[in-house]
Amino acid sequence: MKILILGAGQVGSSVAYNLSSEANDITIIDTRPEILRALQDRLDLRTVTGFASHPEVLEAAGARDADMIIAVTNSDETNMIACQVAYTLFHTPTKIARVRGVEYLGYPALFAPEALPIDVLISPEEEVTNYIQRLIEHPGALQVLDFADGRVSLVAVRAYHGGPLVGKALRHLASHMPGVQTRVAAIFRKDTAIYPDGQTVIEVDDEVFFIAARRNIRAVTSELRKLDKPYRRLIIAGGGNIGKRLAQALGPRFSVKLIEHNPARARELAEVLDNVVVLGGDAADEELLIEENIENTDVYVAVTNDDEANILSAMLAKRLGARTVMSLINRPSYVELVQSGIIDIAISPQQVTIGALLTHVRRGDVVAVHSLRRGAAEAIEAVAHGDNKTSRVVGRMVEEINLPRGCTIGALVRGDEVIIAHRDTVIQAEDHVILFLTDKRRVNEVERLFQVSVTFL
Repeated sequence: MKILILGAGQVGSSVAYNLSSEANDITIIDTRPEILRALQDRLDLRTVTGFASHPEVLEAAGARDADMIIAVTNSDETNMIACQVAYTLFHTPTKIARVRGVEYLGYPALFAPEALPIDVLISPEEEVTNYIQRLIEHPGALQVLDFADGRVSLVAVRAYHGGPLVGKALRHLASHMPGVQTRVAAIFRKDTAIYPDGQTVIEVDDEVFFIAARRNIRAVTSELRKLDKPYRRLIIAGGGNIGKRLAQALGPRFSVKLIEHNPARARELAEVLDNVVVLGGDAADEELLIEENIENTDVYVAVTNDDEANILSAMLAKRLGARTVMSLINRPSYVELVQSGIIDIAISPQQVTIGALLTHVRRGDVVAVHSLRRGAAEAIEAVAHGDNKTSRVVGRMVEEINLPRGCTIGALVRGDEVIIAHRDTVIQAEDHVILFLTDKRRVNEVERLFQVSVTFL
């Protein structure tokens, strides 16, 4: 697939890194030649220096025969105009744009087919807000990812000493929870993937990914760690787009305080946020946190625009007694540094956003893609089409499917029914199949499994 990426910022670079290793023809456009040179030294791709929305720049990058344009510059206007130019002059089939401004997103008619010709609209703030919200709704989880319109979830938890299943083989899971269907999709032990089977013994500190119907998440989590009490009291540090969205979403159901250092912005937020206490001040002010009963806070989530401020204030909140701390971190190197340390959960906007982009790049009928473990692994929801003559999966039991190494089928969604996959489970046409892939370099093999032959009509 020939793909143009507009913008070599953190999201554009992450997308290029993910796609260049999958036999795609990638060209990336940016105004900064030094960043493009650094990318070209590391990745197998072409670069073009210039303004991403200018027709001559797009033409030089190969827009005339591109299959897809992914516009992720730091300017909403540039992204939108680039899609318009690609549609009008080059008839590019698929146009994806990142749009962050609520001033645009509040008017859906702008993005109708007869208006701005954007096929897929990506809002990082919305993606990150939803991601954090799911973590808060499921205490103890490191990651919560939804599939099949929320009917199935893939959850990552760290196994703690004292969990009923810790120290026992996975085959005991069913007897511990009669009537609850679940499947362990993968285990990571000291950053090494372990392919799980019935004899696999869960150890303390294992990162366990399990798949289950949403209603069963809490029951399965309790088998791997001491069950955390539901969260009630939250402090949000940062009143930007993400902080505001979080407060609006969580305010009606939780006790929420929001700290914003800019007095004018704090006053503005206080006027529009119902059910939220807005505080003017510095989130790294120890006296302020103590005054606001940080020791009784269930979740402290730092979402300012400053990585260092987020990391330091979250570390301070943890030291002062906050039960769980989360920090939004843009720099990938910082995520690696703080994850599993004092900060409980480091949230990378690039990794959250990239799944929404990859969904539209994957071949075959792929409904959803989630990037896991800082891009090393993936969870994929694919739809099975065809029959046992034209498809490599339809009409076959799970054990008969030639899955690539490190790939597991966790569950099927058939209509409204959630089916946890076992060796003898037979896949039918139109099933939504949720797969876990520990090595994303094998993703092309998974895509081929779900492509029907030319005889399928």
